[in-house]
Amino acid sequence: MNENVNTEKMQTNVKTKHKYASFLVGVVVGALLVVIFAMWFIPSAMLETNECIYGIDETVSKLQDNIIAHGWKVSGVRDLKKSMAKDSVNLDYEVRLVKLCNAHYAKQVLDKDRYVSAMMPCTISVWQGDDGKIYLTRINMKLMAKMFGGNVAKVMGGAVAKQEHEIVKGLIKD
Repeated sequence: MNENVNTEKMQTNVKTKHKYASFLVGVVVGALLVVIFAMWFIPSAMLETNECIYGIDETVSKLQDNIIAHGWKVSGVRDLKKSMAKDSVNLDYEVRLVKLCNAHYAKQVLDKDRYVSAMMPCTISVWQGDDGKIYLTRINMKLMAKMFGGNVAKVMGGAVAKQEHEIVKGLIKD
């Protein structure tokens, strides 16, 4: 009878160990799936790309006008095709980087999170696709802000994201 009790205890211990092992395997597999999903989804979600209504020169010009109309400053426009040609690198397509800044929002971020200065000023890219169409790409401010959290989320995910959306409105196809 004592042997039966010991056998039952051993079987119970084995079953318990199997349950813990199964649970642990489930957690590890779940975590791996989350990491794989994040690696696949987040890069494409970090950037917002839309087809433009206008050609590249008109889009860049209207974009600059919209930036100024919303109280922001255009801190520069860089024509990558021209600047790379100076280094004997020829692009068969157009790429323009429009740099914009709102000093008020920049100060709010920099007062608490100076490391974010690596992403300043904001940049909107206007570029020609292989299909000949013109596209506009910008950082998904709401998603980026959520990833940083705190003050950055408050400033960049709030008013900056809203204003950036308004700035590109009327330039992109819905």
